Amino acid sequence: MWEAIALSLALAMDAAAVSAARALGAESHREVVILPFVFGGFQAAMAALGWLGGAAIGPYLVGWDRWVAFGLLLLIGGKMLYDAMTSDANEVPVKGTTMVYLGLGLATSIDAAAAGITLPLVPVPPWLSVLLIGVVTAICSMLGHLAGRALAHKFGNKLGAVGGLVLIGLAVKMVIG
Repeated sequence: MWEAIALSLALAMDAAAVSAARALGAESHREVVILPFVFGGFQAAMAALGWLGGAAIGPYLVGWDRWVAFGLLLLIGGKMLYDAMTSDANEVPVKGTTMVYLGLGLATSIDAAAAGITLPLVPVPPWLSVLLIGVVTAICSMLGHLAGRALAHKFGNKLGAVGGLVLIGLAVKMVIG
């Protein structure tokens, strides 16, 4: 169960960081409700798509499943670290529109689709992992938004880096057992 919670937290870090950044330039307080629903929904949906896609190709990966999961999680974690180190912390958020929210939801959840392929390797039912991913992301997004003004100036992109390091740690744990 701890692996599923750690995976959920790691995947939620980019959504929390985006929510915190949005809080800096938010014109309205409604984003504290909108963003958790959008981010949590997208993360859960993309993880489910990855899980279903992984189930379809799973029989072809027998014997290689741990190494595929290792590679995917390592790549996702590495990308999160790279994004955290190269993004501009001084970017001003764009005005909140439906298209902006959907774009942010998709952008922050692509890693969840890749991570979804690994869900059968997590020692809880995959549907529970998908649910945890959505709920944890929604909670982290809300907390990120609420704490955004205070924490974003101080920590900025480091939240995404923490998520990347957690995914890399999960990748290593899958290989060494």
